[in-house]
Parts: sequence; C-alpha cells; structure tokens
Amino acid sequence: MTGVKRFEVVSRETVFNGMAFGENGSVGAYELLSGRAHCEIDPAHALNEGIVNLANAPRSASGLVEYGVDFHIYKPVELARGNGWMFYEFLNRGTQRGIVRINNAPVVALPKQPEDIGNGFLMHQGFSIVWTAWQGNVEPGGGRMLAQFPVATRNGEPDGKPIIGTGWEEFVLDATDSIRGAQLKELDDTHVLLTLSYPAASLDPTTATLTARQHERDPRAMPPGIAWHFVDENTICVERSPECTLDRGAIFEFIYRARDPVVMGLGYASVRDVMDFLKHETTDTHGNPNPLGTLPGIPPSRALGFGLSQSGRVLRDFLYEGFNESTLHRQVFDAVVPIIAGSRRAWINAPFSQPGRYSRQHEDHSYPGDQFPFAYATLADPVSGRTAGILQRARASNTAPKVMHMDTDSEVWSARASLVATDCEGRDLPDDPDVRLYLTSGIAHGDYPLPSAPVTLHATNPLTYGATLRALFVAMVDWVDRGIEPPPSVFPSHKEGTWWTLDAFTEHFEKTTGLASPGVMNELRLLDHTQVPPLEGALYPAFVPAVDTDGNGSAGIRQPFVQAPLGTHAGWAPRAPGFAKGALYSVYGSYIPFVADDPMRASGDLRPSLAARYASRDEWKARLLASAQSLVDARLMLASDLEQLRRELDISTDPFHIL
Repeated sequence: MTGVKRFEVVSRETVFNGMAFGENGSVGAYELLSGRAHCEIDPAHALNEGIVNLANAPRSASGLVEYGVDFHIYKPVELARGNGWMFYEFLNRGTQRGIVRINNAPVVALPKQPEDIGNGFLMHQGFSIVWTAWQGNVEPGGGRMLAQFPVATRNGEPDGKPIIGTGWEEFVLDATDSIRGAQLKELDDTHVLLTLSYPAASLDPTTATLTARQHERDPRAMPPGIAWHFVDENTICVERSPECTLDRGAIFEFIYRARDPVVMGLGYASVRDVMDFLKHETTDTHGNPNPLGTLPGIPPSRALGFGLSQSGRVLRDFLYEGFNESTLHRQVFDAVVPIIAGSRRAWINAPFSQPGRYSRQHEDHSYPGDQFPFAYATLADPVSGRTAGILQRARASNTAPKVMHMDTDSEVWSARASLVATDCEGRDLPDDPDVRLYLTSGIAHGDYPLPSAPVTLHATNPLTYGATLRALFVAMVDWVDRGIEPPPSVFPSHKEGTWWTLDAFTEHFEKTTGLASPGVMNELRLLDHTQVPPLEGALYPAFVPAVDTDGNGSAGIRQPFVQAPLGTHAGWAPRAPGFAKGALYSVYGSYIPFVADDPMRASGDLRPSLAARYASRDEWKARLLASAQSLVDARLMLASDLEQLRRELDISTDPFHIL
C-alpha cells in the first residue's frame, strides 16, 4: 500500500455550470472534489532515508511519521470520457498557476465558474487535474492550500529539545506596493518589520548580524543610518534613518540562530505517495474509494507533472532527488513539463530550508537551489568535482519520464538556462531521446504588472507562452500514448551560433539598436553552503541568446509578435535610478516599442519605425498570421490558436494578450 492512509473527500460539486467539454461535448461536465490526504511514512524505508530530518520527526505508535496535505481534483463527471491522463500541478506557494497560463485564464484560487477557466483547454482535452499542497511553510489565507508537516526535534519527540541551526533572511524594499506576502511590512518611511522564516533560538542581538549593501557584489557591511532589534522570536524591526544613503534597491541580509526546522522534504514524499495512490490503488486503508481509481477494462491513468517558475524548479528537484520512484517501485510521472525554471532546482530538502527563495542577478543571489547538476543528462562537472544529472536516479530505477523543458528569455538572463543545454565547460550537449528543450524567444518569465514606482527603466514585456504550452501538451500525450515523436528541441546552440557571451550580446545589441544593453546577467559561481553567507568558487560559463538587429531573439521559438514585431521584447529589465541602478529587476522582462513614423535618429534609437516596416496594418497582420502559420506547421502552435488569433485581430486593440 502507498503512504496514503486516508483519502478524505470533504466536498464534491459539479462546476463550470455543468458545461460539456470536448469536441461536441465528448468529455462532458466536470466536478470538483476537495479534501485532505492523511498520510504516513516509514523513515527506515530506503527511498525515504534521504529526507532531511525525517528521522528526527515525531512518530506514531506504529513507528511511522504522520502528516496531511490539502487536495483539489477536477475530473470529468464520467471519468471514462476523459483522456486517461492526470495533470498534476506542483502548486506555486500554495496556489495554482497552470490554468492561468495554459488556459489563458484569470487568477482564481479555486475556479468554479465558466469565466474562471479561460479557453478551457485542459478540460477540453479531458485531463483530470490534481492539486495537492506540498510546501510546508505556506501561510493560511488567500485560498492557499496547506500542508501539515512535523517540526523535527533532537530526540524526535513532540516536546523534545529543539534543533538549532543558521537562519538566513534577505529583503529588498523596491517599492511599497511590490512587497508581497506577510514576511515584510513597511510601517513608515524608516521602519520595516521582517517576519523570520524560523523562530530565533535567542533574542540576544550579539547572536545575529544585519548587513546592507547597494549591489549584490558589494561588500557586506553595516552602513551608517541602519539599526535593528528583535521585536520577538519571530520578528525583527529594521530602522533606516535619513543618514542612510542606500536607495530602495539595497539588499538587507540578516543571519541568526534559528530553531524548529520543518521536515520540508515531506513535500516531495507527499506528491510521490498521493500520485502513486491515485494512479494504482482502488481504495485507501480505510476502504474509501480512490476517486480516480482504475475502471474495469481501462488501464491505470497516465500522470503528467507540471511545474511553473517555483514549481518548475521543484519538479526538477523532485526528479533529481529520486522521488519519481514510489516506495512500491512504480513510476510516478510518465511525463513532466517543467517550465520557466532555467537550470535551477529548489531549496527544500534541507534543514532550515526556504522553498520560496531562488537566485536572481540582484535578489537572493547566493541562496541554495542553483548548484550542479543543471542538465538532465549525467555529466562530470570539473568545477565542483561531482558527477550527476537531473534524471540520474530516475534512469537508474527505470522510472524516467519523458521531459519537455520550456524556458523564456528571462530564464537565460536570470536562471542560466544555457546550462540546461551545455556541459559545465560551455560545450553543446548531444540530443537526448527522452528530453526536448524549448526556448520561447522574446518572452519574459511572466507578464506581471510593474509596481507603481518606476523600479525599471522600461515597460514590462506583455508577451506570454500559453499557445506554445498548449501545443506541447498535445505533442506530449501523443509521444507517450502513441509513440509519435514531438517537435525537435528548439533551443540556442553553439553549433548554430546562437549562444553569445554577454560581451558579444552587448556589442551587437547597442550597435544595431542604439539602445543600452543591460550589461549584467545572473552569473553562477560554485558556492560552499556549509557556511552563511557561502564561500564563492569558480565561475560557470553561461550564455545568452542571439538577437536580430531589433534586439529581438533570433533563436528558439519565435512567437508571432517577435517575428512581426511592434517593438523590442526582452527577458531582462534594468533597474531604474533609486532602485539599485545597473542591476536587473527580478525575473521581469522589458518592452521598448518602435516609434510610429519617425526613426528618431537624434535620440540614438536606430531601429526602423513602424511606418518604415509596414505599409499598413493589414500588411503587419498578414505577416503576423504567416508567422503563426509557420508555427502551426512546425507543431509548435495549434490550428485552433491560429484561428483565435485571426478572429481577435479584427476586434482587439490590445493584441498581445491573445497568445
């Protein structure tokens, strides 16, 4: 039996007003099941021994560790009318983003109405959609799904002596309305409250240090005009007096003695065990039926693992840590689609981990979760001296899934995506028969709205990648179910001359566009995390994609609005003065529109105007649709998305949202 002891369905309801999905209603209506999976895990099992601090978690009378996770399942009311696939999404900080990106839907925590699901793609395809909580430090509220994982103690008892280790916090103020979540609260112009990720083991200020620096590479120091104090074991207050000359992009770092680590690695075990239960079992140990259980005459469901941004990094780490093999030695995911993760993994299965942290050029640059291995193939790394690969454990246990890895330009600039396709000396890797790599060129990590303050120099890049994802999901199902080879990888390479050094990019970009290059990227060094902050080692080679004379990407999948552009679309966003000028802002992208009918040579902009490019809107529209047709021909866009683009171009004044 799997690690699911009781799969408790608390509510069940028909959703989306009972609308019938699929061609001619073939899939039928959907229902939503919500509840909690009550699980238990054996710390002595060989496949659980790598879960950090699991041996120090409190145990039940049977010697097992118990925990629970929320779940939501969307499924066809008549399961046999679905496509036989479970679409499992690793949640992003407790919330879903898959329906938002894949279905071009609004952000809704728990979609129930027809308007909540956008174009309904996943439902029309017949997927059963599964969400479970996996992150052990998510704050309640906002519709977030929660996991209840135990706190480890030195003797494994609920009231045992606390485990004490190093706590590590970092924050950047940026703009007031860009401060997200409950961890950071700006009280006024001078005082900021920081909620610690773990309680402080001591309130003695001599056991902790606060430093601040303007840029990531600057020395850590305590500049004049900064003071701090403990408010309580969970909170510190930082004061910035007028004497402080650092601007709002400065990096504050707090290192302290922390206690009570949560057994975060249970998040991986929970996904493994719940999905193994849903794929293979008919009932739980209490006799409750598996709502996605196999039907007479129908084989067990396939399972597709999907992760986006944070959850894409988590999915890569899930594979690397060996969790695609269940404790009964069955394969968990038949296919995985990690997107916008770059070469990073996640900081989860570690003491005092913080799953929400991830390295960027400026923010959180040195946190764990971005070290070797980077590629799916097993490689020897001369920098770290290690040999490993993302799929190494899965291949050793014969549980390796098919992989479609998709990144945007932002992941090249902010997440060293070139390391997914090159070895640690910068050379192209050979094609992998079970892996496809796709770069959506000219597209950013997300079309997020910018804060009201002018944190970046340019407007945010509005393009996104939903149309590409939809085509890839169709191809993935065909690949696994019918053995139809998917589109070949579409990623930059040295062989094609489309990986450039940062210096080569800067020279070409500034010479041909007249615009300023960002000048920096999120470089990667070997880091020794046995101390905080970590010791730095050698630099890894990382590259950026080639661009055309407009500054738009010339490699990868070139979205129609990149092939028939109205401006320059980039995956980088330089910070503005007053916000650590010279650094990159998070994982945002930039959009720099072309001028309408004046080449503006005096301003230095060398890009031809719109009037010089297109004789009329009809000419631009024809070129846009022709580029979309080329993607359909390459199976990188669905014919239905082309037709939708054609219809909306006739009525839309904001064309970028269409794809």
